[in-house]
Amino acid sequence: MHVIAKSRLIHFWEMHADARGPLSAWYNEFIHAKWRTWAELKERYPSADGVGNGRYVFNIKGNKYRLVAAINFEFGTVYIKFIGTHAEYDKINAREVEPS
Repeated sequence: MHVIAKSRLIHFWEMHADARGPLSAWYNEFIHAKWRTWAELKERYPSADGVGNGRYVFNIKGNKYRLVAAINFEFGTVYIKFIGTHAEYDKINAREVEPS
């Protein structure tokens, strides 16, 4: 899959050093993945949630952080819409959030 934009992950882990390993692993797995459906991805990430509007929420570092991505399985693209702490995630609408 093509992940847009790694720079958001880098920016986040520069502020939260403990997120670097988990986010790097997430990114590396996604760029090599060939998931064609939500069901296929859900097999690998059972704790991920589909929240509608093509958005999916992933727990990072044992749910300390949350990542919201818009995924287009047909075209194999993943748009990172949000990465933040659990408390920051609680303040957004995951179905509509856009990068700032």
